[in-house]
Amino acid sequence: MLRLTWVQPEDLIGHELRQAAQDGREPSAIAARWRAAGGGQAPARAGASAEAASRYLRQLAEDLLDELADLPSAWADDEPTDLARIKARCRSWPALASTAPLTEARLEAAWLGRAVGCLLGKPVEKLPLEAIRALARSTGNWPLSTYFTAKGVPAELLAAHPWNRRSATTSLAENIDGMPEDDDLNYPLLNLLLLQRHGRHFSTADVAKLWLDELPAGRTFTAERIAYRNLLQGLEPPRTARHRNPFREWIGALIRADVHGWTNPGDPAAAAEQAHRDATLTHTANGVYAAMFTAAVIAQAAATPDIHTCLRTGLSVIPPNSRLARAVTHAVRLALEHADFDEVVDELHATHGATHHWVHAVPNTALIAAALTHADGDFTGSLCKAVGGGWDTDSNGATAGSIAGLLAGTPENLPDRWTTPLKNRLATSVADFNGTGFDTLAHLTHREAARP
Repeated sequence: MLRLTWVQPEDLIGHELRQAAQDGREPSAIAARWRAAGGGQAPARAGASAEAASRYLRQLAEDLLDELADLPSAWADDEPTDLARIKARCRSWPALASTAPLTEARLEAAWLGRAVGCLLGKPVEKLPLEAIRALARSTGNWPLSTYFTAKGVPAELLAAHPWNRRSATTSLAENIDGMPEDDDLNYPLLNLLLLQRHGRHFSTADVAKLWLDELPAGRTFTAERIAYRNLLQGLEPPRTARHRNPFREWIGALIRADVHGWTNPGDPAAAAEQAHRDATLTHTANGVYAAMFTAAVIAQAAATPDIHTCLRTGLSVIPPNSRLARAVTHAVRLALEHADFDEVVDELHATHGATHHWVHAVPNTALIAAALTHADGDFTGSLCKAVGGGWDTDSNGATAGSIAGLLAGTPENLPDRWTTPLKNRLATSVADFNGTGFDTLAHLTHREAARP
């Protein structure tokens, strides 16, 4: 029987119960009704449970999802999604920085950095932290300094912790032949296409239409798949982000943010506002903040070589009392206090691991900020620490690599061991970008950044 991931009500309800507990609602009575009816927990790692639910249980899940949506949230005032209310809560909304336009070389380094970081994280996506460390140590690659390899890994270790089955054939060092397709690259490509068609003043509805025209439904996951389904059912943004979507604070909007930063160099406010219009198709509150934070960091990095200034700028575009702001602030403090990054990661996992899914935006954004801080923006250090910290490894590596690549300045400043296997070629199912080189993507992005 076909078991679709990320859309079945009996699988969504467990995630929504956890989301409710995180965002200040009180779900215990509804949770008790679900358990009493025989409902289970959400799938721990993947998106679908093994067995189909009864028709009664599925209908109950749909009803309870709607009941949970109606519960009041104690965090509503501190964590708005509306842009005007977000800006009203920010103490110092950033001003335009003084900067020259980004060069194509810097944009190529950023595109390459995003691809490299994603590729490094792909084989160990979904693996627990201890497995990542054990696999890397078994080949002498810990702390991480290059791509993962299966050569030399003991058979019993691989049996206990197999590589990500979809990625091992394209993303282990011995198998890399160009950049394989990944949603962490598909979404920047879509946003490049978005700007080409609609310019920087695009609407959220423009994003939705572009997805329906150009994004295969099977290439979407979590919040994006739910929003896609909602669009097909006739819902319009921003309801597409809220309706039966327990993933609305997960990492999906963050991984779409880079192009918004790249095309607003030195203007973190404009980058954040652009990211907001994109993110609200699929996300709310902290899921949106993660995208705004990332876009602002990247826009500031175009003008400021200091990663610490860039991260502070990112914090200036999100509500200071939000869970994301508190998590990022805590992560940066840990990274400044501990010389051993493993200690930082261990504390982050102790803080967030039991309460958050491994794809949630709050812990993952915090880890990215910690990695960039601890590495002081260094390219290899940033992406290796982000991937080595676990959770959503390919997405975290991609974002850290993008930011650190931009700071590095040119492709020549990125170590050959990272970039040569990419062969200046990426695979994708988006539009006609399949096989495109990173130099071409840099040129196209540069052209959009220069458009009024």
